[in-house]
Amino acid sequence: MRSCGCAHGPPWVTRGPPRLLLTTGVIYIFEVRRPDNREVPVRTARSFNAQPLPVRLLLVNQLGVNLGFYMVVPYLAVHLEADAGFSLAAVGVVLGVRNLSQQGLFLVGGTLSDRFGPRGVIIAGCLLRAAGFGLFALTPSLPLLLTASVVSGAAGALFNPAVRAYVAESAGDGKVEAFALFNLFANAGMCLGPLVGSALAMLDFRIGAATAAVLFAALALAQAVALPAHRPAPAPSTVLGGWRNAFADRRFMAFTLATAALFALQNQLYLLLPTAAVEATGTEWSTAAVFGAATVATVAFQVRATDWFRRRRSPTASIAIGMGLIGAAFLPPLAAPVDEPGLRLAAVLLSALVLSVGVMIAQPFVLERVADTAPAGLTGTYFGVYYLLSGLLAALGTAAAGLVADRAGTAASWLCCAALGLASAAAVARGTRNTVRTS
Repeated sequence: MRSCGCAHGPPWVTRGPPRLLLTTGVIYIFEVRRPDNREVPVRTARSFNAQPLPVRLLLVNQLGVNLGFYMVVPYLAVHLEADAGFSLAAVGVVLGVRNLSQQGLFLVGGTLSDRFGPRGVIIAGCLLRAAGFGLFALTPSLPLLLTASVVSGAAGALFNPAVRAYVAESAGDGKVEAFALFNLFANAGMCLGPLVGSALAMLDFRIGAATAAVLFAALALAQAVALPAHRPAPAPSTVLGGWRNAFADRRFMAFTLATAALFALQNQLYLLLPTAAVEATGTEWSTAAVFGAATVATVAFQVRATDWFRRRRSPTASIAIGMGLIGAAFLPPLAAPVDEPGLRLAAVLLSALVLSVGVMIAQPFVLERVADTAPAGLTGTYFGVYYLLSGLLAALGTAAAGLVADRAGTAASWLCCAALGLASAAAVARGTRNTVRTS
């Protein structure tokens, strides 16, 4: 199998009806064979086909979720300030309420997934996101915007832990491969969303918000029709008992704190790196180069990298190596000469590539570890606790990076981020006993 983007394909393409797979939502995969009749490997498509039906549906759903989200949120602040005339303080309140609603309710979403099954929670989350973005498309007033922020934030708190719990429970022993594909689809959505959103924002931000609302409504309908019902395992205790179980799990809490830097540093792809790219070139287009480099790396190498590390390294060692690369990703800009814009941009793009490689190595194994640590019936709760704590720490880390950049200069922020990633790698590596896993 190989993807074929030309009209007729290479001479050894077999004729006949093509087989369409949604590997990234936009790529056609055709079954082809070499002259010796051996199938050409396409790891992403093969891995996608090997997943159970619920996982495949949720992968496509995640592509749509990120596509819709990044069509709207990156342009919300500009719309509120430039078009609607709100003050920066009011814009900050609206954005802060949305983030707080999502981060603060992750535990609730995970618990609902455990108690009532993830399918209904996922559908409810998509419907709430559709309602929230639909409100953003209306004539803005502060009460309306705050309502939209709460609704859209609560939506993310519902379906984020529920989707991951459903993927983990459906994939069985293939969780790490499923989460590798999950990361790939999520990144594809993050790349396509701003492109679509920028085109719609040139017409009117409200058109983009309304389009995203329709997309989330369509996703909810698709999940209601096609996503199989999933009966949750019996909860071992009450809701409060499940929460106590998660927060009292010392091994889980230590792992959560050690790997929270993953999300704090991944967020710098949307803060520190684009800012540095614009400072280097003086043009906004360089931010697209940063996002493009990160997305191309993930789409091209995610499945291959996960497969390699799964066969040759333990999960703990893989996470430690990934976190080490994430920390090292913030060092190249420190070596770039200030008076060479081209070299400065090259250093930022190198940082984006290395950061993406580190994330693609570590993240599938991190999600696998969370699922494996959770007792039966508490998978959603554990994901909720993990995203609650790591999200709060990521928000603090992002704010701290911005504060350090304002007070001590960008170089200090690069150093802080590098130190945080390397410290996280060291903390994770302490649990490593044998870094080689037999195939």
